[in-house]
Amino acid sequence: MKNFRYQSLVRKIISIVLFVCVVTSLFAEIKDPDPKRFEKNIHNFIKWDRKNSFCEKSVLFVGSSSIVGWSSAEYFPKQNVINRGFGGSHISDVLFYYDDVVKKYNPTKIVFYCGDNDIAGKKSVEQVLEDFETFIEKVNKDFPKTEIYYIPIKPSLSRWKMWKEMDETNLKIKSLCDSDKKMFYVDIATPMLMKNDMPDSTLFRDDGLHLNKKGYDLWSKVLSKVLKK
Repeated sequence: MKNFRYQSLVRKIISIVLFVCVVTSLFAEIKDPDPKRFEKNIHNFIKWDRKNSFCEKSVLFVGSSSIVGWSSAEYFPKQNVINRGFGGSHISDVLFYYDDVVKKYNPTKIVFYCGDNDIAGKKSVEQVLEDFETFIEKVNKDFPKTEIYYIPIKPSLSRWKMWKEMDETNLKIKSLCDSDKKMFYVDIATPMLMKNDMPDSTLFRDDGLHLNKKGYDLWSKVLSKVLKK
């Protein structure tokens, strides 16, 4: 009888330990990828700035590959546009290189797209939100009057299985934007979905992740309306 009770107690302890391990793993933060993988990209930005002048009081586009592929200067010819996107980046990478890709340009407006790769890299919604809040804090400290235009994580074909987490991230950041007069949530996500709530395949390149010209036409149209306001 005592042996049975002992075995039962051991099983309960093991179950508790396993449960704690599972819960801990679910809430543990994913380590940021090494930002130094973008040293060449940042060096090219610095090199370009040394050879060319750039307008202060600009509209700065910053973030991951969706920013890289956006011909922002062509879509917004009346704005002093600077594009500092580097493909594959997380928000943590933008924070690491903040002085080189944001602060030095003294922008009046920042168009921000990042977070897509964060969720794809298994980061939690809370972790992405926390990183974005850090970005906001840095901008507000350096440029109290600068406006931030948040481009939500897009619903894509190749990452559709992650849309629940991405959409949750967008909604939380929308709440932040709604509470700050200098922040704007540029809803490009809703018009990218068809009536069956699936992403419109005609907006993407063959990889189902990156936008084609039709996709960027849509984004630019939506952003243009918000910028005018």
